[in-house]
This record gives sequence, C-alpha cells and structure tokens, in this order.
Amino acid sequence: MRVLYVAAEAYPLEKTGGLGDVTGALPPALIRQGLDVRLLLPGLPAIIKGMLDLKPVAKLEPAFSARAITLLAGRMPDSGVPAYVIDAPDLYERPGNPYLGPDGRDWGDNHQRFALLGSVAARLATGSLDSRWTADVIHSHDWHAGLAPAYASAQSGPRPGTVFTIHNLAYQGLFPYERYADLGLPPEFFAVDGLEFYGQVSFMKAGLFFADRVTTVSPTYALEIHGPEEGCGLEGVISARGGAVKGILNGVDYQVWNPATDPVLPQDYTAANLKGKAACKAALQADLGLEIRPDTLLFCAVSRLTPQKGLDLALNALPEIIRQGGQLVLLGSGDADMEERFRQAAAKYPQSVSATIGYDEAFSHKIIAGSDVVLVPSRFEPCGLTQLYGLRYGTLPLVRRVGGLADTVVDANQSNLKNDTATGFVFESADVADFSDAVGRAFAAYGDRSIWSKLIRRAMAQNFSWDEAALEYASLYRDVSEGVK
Repeated sequence: MRVLYVAAEAYPLEKTGGLGDVTGALPPALIRQGLDVRLLLPGLPAIIKGMLDLKPVAKLEPAFSARAITLLAGRMPDSGVPAYVIDAPDLYERPGNPYLGPDGRDWGDNHQRFALLGSVAARLATGSLDSRWTADVIHSHDWHAGLAPAYASAQSGPRPGTVFTIHNLAYQGLFPYERYADLGLPPEFFAVDGLEFYGQVSFMKAGLFFADRVTTVSPTYALEIHGPEEGCGLEGVISARGGAVKGILNGVDYQVWNPATDPVLPQDYTAANLKGKAACKAALQADLGLEIRPDTLLFCAVSRLTPQKGLDLALNALPEIIRQGGQLVLLGSGDADMEERFRQAAAKYPQSVSATIGYDEAFSHKIIAGSDVVLVPSRFEPCGLTQLYGLRYGTLPLVRRVGGLADTVVDANQSNLKNDTATGFVFESADVADFSDAVGRAFAAYGDRSIWSKLIRRAMAQNFSWDEAALEYASLYRDVSEGVK
C-alpha cells in the first residue's frame, strides 16, 4: 500500500501546532505497519534547509504565479521518512510561518500557495512527476491540502483514493469567488456540491466534499462537528457524508515525549522514581524567577492564545489561584490583548506568574515536566496533544469535556478515584465558575499526597502511542483503495 501524505508542515522542520506533530509522527508509525508512505511538503525555508539528501525529481511548468517550480526528493532528518518538497521560491521563500507574514497577516496569495500543494499531490500520485512511484491513496491534512482530492477528481483516467483529515474545522481556507479562476479547476466544481461556501471558495469544503473518506482527530470531535455549535457552517456537508466520516484519535511520539529519556530536562524521571520531576520543578521555578517552593501547586499552559483555547478563564481565575498559593507558567502567543493580560499578570505577581510570549519546543518540554497541572480549558478541541504530553510527564491535565479532551482525560471524581481510573480534572461549562471548581479540586487532591501520587502513576501509565492510530489508518486506506478500483 503506497500512501502520499500531504501537509503544510511537519515536525521537526516546520511546526505551528498539533498538525506539525501529527505529520512528523504518523508517517513513521504507518511505515512500521508495512506501508510505503511518502510526505509531500511545500518548500518553505525551514523545510528546504532541514531536509536531508534533497535531489531534483522533475521540473514543472510555471503555475499559480510561480515562475519556477522544481519537485525535490529527500528524507526527513529525524525519522528518515521519504519526502517530496515543492521548491517554488516565488510562493514559499518567505519569512514568517507557513500561513502568515511577519506582520501577522495572511499572505495575499495563500490560495495559490496551497493550490500548488494540492495540484502537485494529484499529479505526483499518478506517476506523472516521478515515474518510479505512484500512490494508491492521497492523505491530505487540513484546508491547506484540501484541494488535493478536488484535483484528483478532476483528472482523467484512473485516480488514487483520497482521505482528508480535519484537524480544526474553524480554519477553513476561505477566499473570494474572484480567486477561483486562479485555481485551474473545472468551472462546475464551484457549486454547492463542490467548493462554494456562501459565495466564497472553501478549501476545507473541497476536502470534505471530494475526498473518498473524511477523518477527524478524535471520535468525540467527529460527533460534535455534525451539529451547528462545532460544525462551523459545514455541518450539513459533514452529515451528508454519513459513514464516510470517522474519528481516529491522535497519538503521541513517545520517542520525543518521554521524561525518562528527554535530553532537555535537567533530570529525567519515571513513574516509579519521581525525584527527577521535583528537580525539574525546582529548576523551572529558579529559571523563571518564581518563588522556589516544592509544595506550591504549579499550573502551566502551553498554547496558542486564541478564544478557542479558553485561557481567558485562567486569567479570570488567576487571583484565586494566587490566593491559594498556586503558581502559573505560560508559554504561548496569539491574541494581542491576551498576551498583554498575561504580561501584566506576570508583572503584578512576579514570584507566582511567568509569561513567555512565543514558542520554543525545548522550553515546552521543560515547562510540562516541571509543572504539576497543565491547563487545557478549550471551548472546543478537535483532539489536543498538550494534555497527552501532560499525562506522560505526570503533569495532570485540567480540561473541559469537549472533543479529544473528553476522549483522553478521566476526571478525578470520587468514583474514578476509587476505581483507580482518574487521570486529571474535567469541567463541563466554559465559564469561570466551573473552571474554578476544577482548580479547587486540583488543590484538594494535591493536598493529599497519597491521592496525588496515585493520580500521577495512573496518568503516566496511559498509552496513546501512534501505533494504534496507524492500524486504523492502514485499514481505512485499504478500504479506500479497494473502493476506487
């Protein structure tokens, strides 16, 4: 089974969030299942620079305002996964992240930048760009790769099967109708049964409509997006797909996220020997200028600062957290007002609050290892990976019962504590009262060392490796491939 895996980013070369972690970890897990998987990535500066053994495979004609396009082949630097890279300097050789310029605004030609990604995927899969390899299935991820199934459907002759994965339905890749002519798709594809979404072009809808199968990154989120609250206006399209939509829970790369072997930690640790975790906490407090107290309950948040992530709840509850003797460490960026509120909180409570605006991969490991509770109070959450990292590091997640958070964290209520199944703290409503109640329960549990130790051991025993997800995807690919033959 040959699978072309298409995405805009992949760890460790380019990562803005969970998508990069998934695209870095799932292909190696699929290869361990015996599949022939190759990545297709845009030639962003970090990807071109970090890829190993890049060699030209094909010269493409100018397209999508790119005057020169070369398809390169190489290997991922950490896993050795084979990868194709689209070298199109006019579209990809830019500062900023994959989607935004240094000013924080979307690139004005994003529709062409990611149309090229989808178009090359469809052509590469059929062998027209690399005669030595064809794909049975194209697996495209999020709106950036949403046109791949549409381009595959527009091609004449036999085509590969297509799978489209929604990582976050709220980001849909919407563009004015006037941009449709730039895409080179048949005119009839701009329709209600196609890319049209309230008069605009939707890359997300293209993936939802044209892909043979649609997956989301957790079973609960797959159910939630059928309704108006989480469907983001696309619930009708999703419901019409019926059984073609499936939730497959994301996993964790335990070679990267493992406190027993993590090279960036000041001291490693295991569930059987947590002395290293105490050392990580002391080092984190010292490095950030917080009061060094082993007995304080240290909360952390490693997150984008957007309304979705619900960290305004943490800000509003912060005075009570401080009053009870807690501390908070933040690593994140996004909404300017929220960034400023966290800065002000750190200035007001310098021994109890630290706010680092930005993102640093190694620092995120140190924060999660050194904290006691990781906050993920999302208003919606397709899967979430931060809570999974917290579980492995014995940093108990405090989450809202939505999406993948509901699928991965078991609340520390009396029944679950008695049955030894509890792994964190779960609240229901996106309001300060419910959030604060969960925080209060965390303080109470922390005050009983036997309960806290039991929670940590159970949390660290959870297994969310990619191998289980890879088995489900491998089965899905076989079904899709058989269906298009």
